[in-house]
Amino acid sequence: MYSKEESARLRQQFWISFGQYMKPVPSAGGSTVNWTNYKTGVKNIFFKMDVDGKKAFISIQLSHPDPGIRHLIFEQFEEFKLLFTNTVGEEWNWIKDATDDFGKTVSQISIGITGVSIFNQQHWPDLISFFKPRIIALDEFWDNVKPVFENLV
Repeated sequence: MYSKEESARLRQQFWISFGQYMKPVPSAGGSTVNWTNYKTGVKNIFFKMDVDGKKAFISIQLSHPDPGIRHLIFEQFEEFKLLFTNTVGEEWNWIKDATDDFGKTVSQISIGITGVSIFNQQHWPDLISFFKPRIIALDEFWDNVKPVFENLV
């Protein structure tokens, strides 16, 4: 078991390593991007990557406080589901009403893996292999559909 400080240090070290690994990769639009803290440029739409001692996941999280508007945004994503699935190359989980880590209701499109730990550096190549193609595919998808969402909210 790690101390709180050691856990925080390992987390930070992983995300720094991931960021350095991804740094030379340009966005779909050709610009540089902070892959570990990806900015969609649209309020209340986030791309999240997280890993703990047991699992890792990547998601699109819709956090608009108005449920009606959040559902409208989610339904717009559903309109692009075929394009999304073709771009990421796999089926993700689509949840209209999920609860985030803070108990807030959000909409989420996500995929995860289990049996990996951020605290085991031998798992880091597996984590990077999980996150890299998916965040790049999300960026490619977003490059194609972002204008629709900018005009939606």
